[in-house]
Amino acid sequence: MKLTLILAAAVAATLATPVLADGKALYMEKTCIACHGKDAKKPLTPDYPKLAGQNAKYAEKQMQDIKSGARANGNAAAMKGVMHLVSDAEIKELAKYLSEIK
Repeated sequence: MKLTLILAAAVAATLATPVLADGKALYMEKTCIACHGKDAKKPLTPDYPKLAGQNAKYAEKQMQDIKSGARANGNAAAMKGVMHLVSDAEIKELAKYLSEIK
């Protein structure tokens, strides 16, 4: 009985833990593609940055700052509208993915 309860709790905890999508999937799902291009190399306008190959820590910091409001210059207002949809863990995955694009 005790073992059954422990196993049930372990299964429940596993099911409750969200599965994090990979960075590429997040890039598509969170609509990054709309402004920064499908390959993160050809943004919608010249004002938007090319994100492919960006340093992961830098990209993560920029996204965090836009999300928190610490960065509100330039095109940050456009990003602010979507950053509330992105968790901190997803920001890390997005930044990692962007840094790996050649």
